[in-house]
Amino acid sequence: MTSDVDAALEALRGLFPETPLQLNEHLSARYGAEVYLKREDLSPVRSYKIRGAFNFLRKVLADPQGARSFVCASAGNHAQGFAFVCRHFGVPGVVFMPVTTPQQKIDKTRMFGGEFVTIRLVGDFFDQCYKAARDHAEATGALMVPPFDHVDIIEGQATVAAEIAAQLGEGRLPDLVVLPVGGGGLASGVTGYFKDVIDPTGFLFCEPEGAPSLKRSLESGAVVTLDKVDNFVDGAAVAQIGALNFDALKRFSSDQVMLLSENAICVTMVDMLNVEGVVLEPAGALSLTALEALGREALEGKTVVVVVSGGNFDFERLPDVKERAMRHAGLKKYFILRLAQRPGALRDFLNMLGPDDDIARFEYLKKSARNFGSILIGIETKAPENFTALRAAFNAAGLGYQDITENEILANLII
Repeated sequence: MTSDVDAALEALRGLFPETPLQLNEHLSARYGAEVYLKREDLSPVRSYKIRGAFNFLRKVLADPQGARSFVCASAGNHAQGFAFVCRHFGVPGVVFMPVTTPQQKIDKTRMFGGEFVTIRLVGDFFDQCYKAARDHAEATGALMVPPFDHVDIIEGQATVAAEIAAQLGEGRLPDLVVLPVGGGGLASGVTGYFKDVIDPTGFLFCEPEGAPSLKRSLESGAVVTLDKVDNFVDGAAVAQIGALNFDALKRFSSDQVMLLSENAICVTMVDMLNVEGVVLEPAGALSLTALEALGREALEGKTVVVVVSGGNFDFERLPDVKERAMRHAGLKKYFILRLAQRPGALRDFLNMLGPDDDIARFEYLKKSARNFGSILIGIETKAPENFTALRAAFNAAGLGYQDITENEILANLII
């Protein structure tokens, strides 16, 4: 595999230079390790997906009998990488996206593809969009370019590993490589390239809690299709890992797959933006979030390479990301209060708040009894322990309340 990947890497250099492998001083100091970030968010399309798409089209176009028009179904990074590569090779491509795709993603795909790419919006869900793309391929003879489950896609993504090896220098290998997993193309490519030089225990795979397709498949010993997927980490929210990808990854233990909460990923995104000035999409922050979960004791003294997979973040999502991050950090909570309907009741409640507590939301819901009313209140504070003192004040005053911060049903309705 190594020689084929090296050939793919050499061809890729005609498209863009290697992405940086950066020693991150902030994270290295935090964990007492050498933490290197492989910055795939700094590729021309701000994700690694351009690598696989380039390698796939390169090989097809090298065949005189190969296809000369292409199609893909994607509302994210695969579409943008596909569009960029179509323009590079000067071949026509059609991108099918759901009607619900944010305009920012549509505009970026159109910008990367220019005159060579046509965008078609079909269906409310990806499955409908994917079927339309398949129908188009069958009707026109265009070749479907898969996002991850193809040997040439895997080979293209493996160029990430080839660059890491060269950038670390001869004779240097990481003690731990942390990889995000969606469909598995990146993980199978990187682990395949390092198969003979890094022990299998030297890899950690990261999935969002709401899309554990690799972990469940490894636990079952066969590819599992998830019944439900949380799409918040959209770049890794895959219901079924690719068949070829699972075949490449089945040698690993399910214990090597870490599931990370969507809200914890938001903490990483906010931290990287505020401290490092680095903009990451949720899937791009996935592997970095694992460092916090592992902790200093597990990482101290090690050389760690973290693949940062993408930075295509729509800033319209920032308020939601900040909200989730504060809730995960214990700095923001929502309560429903049963407040007496009498003069001074609200003032008495406000006096319970500490000097670092701030009301972020206040909404009178309904009159629940003749002398009481229900209030939805959101409170932000500077330290999680402040809520312990606040609850004590609530209890001492005999105030009826319910903490609804982690109630997903209510949160989706009113927060």
